[in-house]
Amino acid sequence: MDASAPASSTPPSEPLAGMGAIVTADGVGFRVWAPHADSVAVLGDFNDWSDAADPLVSEANGYWYTFVPGVRPGANFKYRIVNAHQELHRIDPYAFQVTNSVGNGVVYDHAAFDWQGDSFVCPPHNDLVIYELHVGSFAPAEPGQVGKFDEVRANLDHFRRLGVSALQLMPSAEFAGDFSWGYNPAHIFAVESSYGGPDALKTLIREAHRAGLAVIMDVVYNHFGPSDLDLWQFDGWSENGKGGIYFYNDWRSNTPWGDTRPDYGRGEVRQFIRDNAFMWLRDYHVDGLRFDMTPYMRSVDADADFDLPDGWSLQSWINRAVRQEFPDTITIAEDLHRDPAVTSTGPDGAAYHAQWEADFVHPVREAIIVADDAYRSVPAVTDAIANNYGDTYARVIYTESHDEVANGRARVPQEIDPDDPEGYWAQKRSTLGAGLVFTAPGIPMIFQGQEFLQGGWFRDDVGLDWSLDTEYHGIVRMYRDLIALRRNLAGTTKGLMGSGLRIIHAHDDNNMIAFQRWWDHGAHDDVVVVVNLDSQPRGNYTIGMPAPGLWRLRFNSDATIYSDDFGDFDSFDLEAVAGDYDGMPAHAALAIAPYSLLVYSRD
Repeated sequence: MDASAPASSTPPSEPLAGMGAIVTADGVGFRVWAPHADSVAVLGDFNDWSDAADPLVSEANGYWYTFVPGVRPGANFKYRIVNAHQELHRIDPYAFQVTNSVGNGVVYDHAAFDWQGDSFVCPPHNDLVIYELHVGSFAPAEPGQVGKFDEVRANLDHFRRLGVSALQLMPSAEFAGDFSWGYNPAHIFAVESSYGGPDALKTLIREAHRAGLAVIMDVVYNHFGPSDLDLWQFDGWSENGKGGIYFYNDWRSNTPWGDTRPDYGRGEVRQFIRDNAFMWLRDYHVDGLRFDMTPYMRSVDADADFDLPDGWSLQSWINRAVRQEFPDTITIAEDLHRDPAVTSTGPDGAAYHAQWEADFVHPVREAIIVADDAYRSVPAVTDAIANNYGDTYARVIYTESHDEVANGRARVPQEIDPDDPEGYWAQKRSTLGAGLVFTAPGIPMIFQGQEFLQGGWFRDDVGLDWSLDTEYHGIVRMYRDLIALRRNLAGTTKGLMGSGLRIIHAHDDNNMIAFQRWWDHGAHDDVVVVVNLDSQPRGNYTIGMPAPGLWRLRFNSDATIYSDDFGDFDSFDLEAVAGDYDGMPAHAALAIAPYSLLVYSRD
């Protein structure tokens, strides 16, 4: 499309609503917030980058606006801002597309994309199984290259076969350079150009929806940048040598990533962040948002009390608006401080739907990684299983995430056995951890490659080893079977989608745990999960059961179909008999292999 068609149209009689480049059939309106500017002009390939051709007019409230007839999507542009002796050239803070993080803004029309009738609805939270992935390293075409949205889309069948119901993309807003985790956003409204840009992301989301997959976007509002950051001293004003209008200009600016914390108390900045959250939900059809490191939005020091109340109120404002305007979506906080207020909808709550669960990942990882059975804590694991924020699905549980497998830590199999991360012990204990993820109350999440024993640690410039998907196809099948149980795809484990939980048996000396899950109780509903956290098998081991009768073995993590190294230990269906045991009305004797998990339910 011609980005610089002849300017034959008449500007609208009234200024257009919106921010940034506002596309119409007749041209583009440009609005920018620059309260300390003496003058603002828009320059682009549509006016030969002229400083004088298209000045913006002050709207007397810190905003500047003009309409340029004939401009079309695809046009490159920047703002020229003059503040006294300073002449600044800035990318539009609301730019939906950029040539690169230090290049130009690109006029982009969200309405031009063909969604082909997409009307996908996010699954209920009790049916969510999240697969976290990093676009740049998930499936790059060649070693050393940056992965793209199209390559994730080419692997949608992998997710469909695995059975997950949601993809969670690590941050995909434009960042400095090509290789990054994404937690250094330079332009939060623009989609990372090296990943393929906005249309490629929309195509991935549309096709993921066709495959039955929700898409959750990771967003970063606790800091911006710190590099390639045109927001820094955007209109030439600042105090104390700090960041200017978009940032705190005092002690509140300090973060672990630089002096770039947004000013959550300033109305224009609050609106900027809210507009961004709503853009992902409205214009990209994403089904949820995961907010990065929210403790740094409510406090300067993540371990301190709430010394940034405006950051807390901003989160609450956004989440309550999302609940009202996008009721089928989910917002998730990476808070990790075990605070029920994060997911509370009460007057003082932040109103997230769920939060990442520190009280699960840390004790469970410790229990499956530590070498000596004597140092496994059954009480710590049962507490991890049972922790609750008032809603079973107000927590996301996992053993691997991008943070847990980097920054001095490695993948679980690597941590278990650094010399043989694909060997027996690594296979047994890492899958035992996965079994707990899929059977404990909460929203389960796995990290890319976890399903095929990816070892080492996460790096943004090293792609997954997809040969492991074939070599360890049995482990992939185990994850698939666990996900099917968790989502009740066979109709025999409804209790794993319910809210009921009872710890039946917890023996610290034997490293044995049994717990019950249910929705409404009854056949195909009540589920009993048995966990052996010990290197010794258990035979003729008695536990309490919810009711007498036949309990079918639905899953045995030691089955040889999952690995030639496994023993296919002689676990079996159980015939529970009446009689009090473990505080339950019935009991049964079972057999379980080392480091294994069994799942039972009634016909």
